[in-house]
Amino acid sequence: MVEMMNRFEQGIERRNTNCDKWDAPFVKEGVVPMWVADMDFEVAPAITERLVRAARKGAFGYQFLSEHYYDAVIHFMKERHDYPIEKDWICYVPNVVLGLFAGLQAVTKEGDEVIIQTPVYGPFFKVIRDSGRVLKESELKNEDGYYTMDFEDLEKKITDRTKAMLICNPHNPSGRVWKEEELKRLVSICAQHKIAIISDDIHSDIVTRGHRHQMIAPICRKMGVKCITCTSPSKPFNLASVHVANCIIEDETIRERFKKFLAIHHVSECNAFAEEALIGAYEESAEWLAQMNAYVEDNLDYFVNYIHEHIPALKVRKPEGTYLVWVDFSETEIGQGDIKEYLSENCHVLVNDGEFFGQAGKGFVRFNLACPRKNVEFALKNLEKQFS
Repeated sequence: MVEMMNRFEQGIERRNTNCDKWDAPFVKEGVVPMWVADMDFEVAPAITERLVRAARKGAFGYQFLSEHYYDAVIHFMKERHDYPIEKDWICYVPNVVLGLFAGLQAVTKEGDEVIIQTPVYGPFFKVIRDSGRVLKESELKNEDGYYTMDFEDLEKKITDRTKAMLICNPHNPSGRVWKEEELKRLVSICAQHKIAIISDDIHSDIVTRGHRHQMIAPICRKMGVKCITCTSPSKPFNLASVHVANCIIEDETIRERFKKFLAIHHVSECNAFAEEALIGAYEESAEWLAQMNAYVEDNLDYFVNYIHEHIPALKVRKPEGTYLVWVDFSETEIGQGDIKEYLSENCHVLVNDGEFFGQAGKGFVRFNLACPRKNVEFALKNLEKQFS
């Protein structure tokens, strides 16, 4: 355990590896990137070992997913999320955003309204607009950094043309882990209006102590709501560029539409490393995941407590899930300006601008704390110089 925590503390050098986070042209010299949601940690040893063995096969022709792959997903969902699923429900996709896009094609048609609760992960806006669907927004309530669903506003925004809803659980960027009673009320509204739900659960395995992630699909099943659940080991196990994700679709008709869309657009084939990475993650890296969660939560506590004590001009609340922190700069002098650029130039930290998550994110930025503590300390010291 000590050795593993030391590895998180040490991190991994990612410069000059074609890494978006560190090597993108806009990442300036001397700036620590804390933006895009991946980790500055070495992946679990079991995953690396499996990928090395796969590479040594020496041939990378067309492949299919074995029974072992599906068994690993089934077991992981049951043991970790108390969600029993069947093999036929599992639809492989290279990434969750493609799953969201394909899901919309399966449950809506052009011109239908799709509702989201903002602020929310930026690609939600794009997949709806790129699909020729009509975007509807219901803003979440923000009470001192604690976000809740505004059910009254949501019902006001729903019309006869509203056919689907995209949700994020845990919520990105606020870090809320939606409670079962919240999800039940949401599903009840969708059942009343015959609205399908597409749930992005990519952060579901990164949850802080005292909180539990609840899959929405079993609630949907009981209330007769069509549901697509998008999952992936990419966030909790740092595998974004391996391209492995799964959409779990219980309804056969929707599942066939989903698969047909993938086939028509030639995006249903897996790569040679997807299966090995997922099995290594789901079956052989439970301890690594537990220690990663513990290390990240220590970073979250350190970051939030430091701001409360030393930088009161900034407003922040500890997230219940994800390794992301949503910080309110609205009461500072730059609160309505280009906060991202200011922080890059003056604090030497690169973050995600709040408006990436919609207009409800104006005045905020998002920090990624899946990194060694020294990076967190660097960011906080520089923030303190500018905003204390």
